[in-house]
Amino acid sequence: MKKMKYILLAVLALALLVTAGCDPNNEKGTPNGSSASVSGNAPVSAGSAPSSAAQKEPVKNMEIKVYYPDDQGMKLVAVKRKVKTNNSGKYAAAIKSLMEGTKEKGQSTIIPKQAKLKGVTVKGDTAYVDFSQDLVKHFTGGSTGEEMLVGSVVNTLTEFSEIKKVQILIEGSKVESLGGHVDLSVPVERMSNLLK
Repeated sequence: MKKMKYILLAVLALALLVTAGCDPNNEKGTPNGSSASVSGNAPVSAGSAPSSAAQKEPVKNMEIKVYYPDDQGMKLVAVKRKVKTNNSGKYAAAIKSLMEGTKEKGQSTIIPKQAKLKGVTVKGDTAYVDFSQDLVKHFTGGSTGEEMLVGSVVNTLTEFSEIKKVQILIEGSKVESLGGHVDLSVPVERMSNLLK
């Protein structure tokens, strides 16, 4: 009889453990009733809270344009690339592709290889691109180089028709400039004067 009582207690304890992990109001169908979210501190590209529909957004091959300085450092040259992304991740995918650099003849890579992309968020018609401190720390160009770097980022993102301006951030904060030559305290509009 005692043995039966212990078995019943064990079964009851197990049942309590199982039900403790369940959420009776779990309408999303996610484990433990937690709502689905973007992992880590990655900002949501569209500038809004993640929805279950956005997370199920299909990943597809998308053609984008990224911009690199010509070897004279006078104009920016467009390069077509294909990236695998969904619609809400396309802005970060474009910047990551730009940061990979170019091996094309007559073009040069301007973003320091040590720089990391921390995220891209979009609010209204403005994209906010957050880089690691290494973008400033390892930037070695002068006024022309700074203009080319800023122009490559701004023109790559303003290729998307919904983006009209770009704000470059360092570690989540606004900066006056990268090297003292281009004003980054406000969002920058497309730099068409640099295009070939």
